[in-house]
Amino acid sequence: MLHGTPWFVRARLKARQLMLLIAIDEEGNIHRAAETLNMSQPAASKLLKDLEDMIGVQLFERLPRGMRPTWYGETMIRHARIALSSLGQAGAEIEALREGYSGSVGVGAIAGPAMTLLPTALARLAETHPLLRVSLLVDGSDVLLERLAHNRLDILVARLFARHDKRNLHYEALAEEQICAIARPDHPLLALRTPSLAELADAGWILPPAGSVLRHRFELMFQSAGLQAPRRIIETSALVVLPKVLQQSDYMAVVPVDVARYYADHDMVAIVPVQLSCKMDAFGLITRTDWLLSPGARIVLQALKDTAASVYGVRLSPAGSQPPDAESNAATPVM
Repeated sequence: MLHGTPWFVRARLKARQLMLLIAIDEEGNIHRAAETLNMSQPAASKLLKDLEDMIGVQLFERLPRGMRPTWYGETMIRHARIALSSLGQAGAEIEALREGYSGSVGVGAIAGPAMTLLPTALARLAETHPLLRVSLLVDGSDVLLERLAHNRLDILVARLFARHDKRNLHYEALAEEQICAIARPDHPLLALRTPSLAELADAGWILPPAGSVLRHRFELMFQSAGLQAPRRIIETSALVVLPKVLQQSDYMAVVPVDVARYYADHDMVAIVPVQLSCKMDAFGLITRTDWLLSPGARIVLQALKDTAASVYGVRLSPAGSQPPDAESNAATPVM
């Protein structure tokens, strides 16, 4: 064996071994894992034994009714998913280039910047790189971060909370997200100069699902004032249904200001003239430091940064120049 040669080269690691690790983890049984890979159980057992012998550790505990990954196994499975995902993306990028496209990029965003930052950035990309394929997912930060961790997204415009594992993440702050209440234009409370918190507590509300950060802070706003949180509630995270439901009821909704302004500009809702004390944390651009962005992804990231300068008044480092640390970088205000 040559000194310094990577272990996976010495072990002649096979993609089929990586696929087997994932299959055993998902099936919990080597027999079913072998079936999913269309191979015999003895062949699967030999593949696993060869890998364990080379690494020198046990990857799975053999239980009476199945198999469970050891800590070593969990590490190998995690990296096996990353390696196979990377190979899959390489094939997809090559195929896109063969068809004349500039690659495919997955972007995830929370609702506010999806209404303000993304449309302008995507319009610019359509002009400068018309053959670049961009897929956009709008969801909560937890969902987006999970997809980023599994290489299903390349770039996020989202939040990082204390509970999130920030290792291998690079964050550049963009803006704080303000919250407001919206209702149909002829809602009775809009006739009041400034509705009181007690009047808001008696109203019906369309709110994010229980457990979400905004829902918790919204209810805490009433509890801190000695009031019971609203009890007439419709729960949904689907912002697209809000205007229709509001127009046909006396319910109100709590949403990011950017979302509210979009609906109000199209005369679908009115912004309730009340200052809500519940706030949301700042959001920013999130990428992985342990994953190289494709040329197409770097183009999209730069477009987002260029657009952020005009939308939020921040100047960010050029795409590709961010330092390889996992902590957040403060954005520099544009003077």
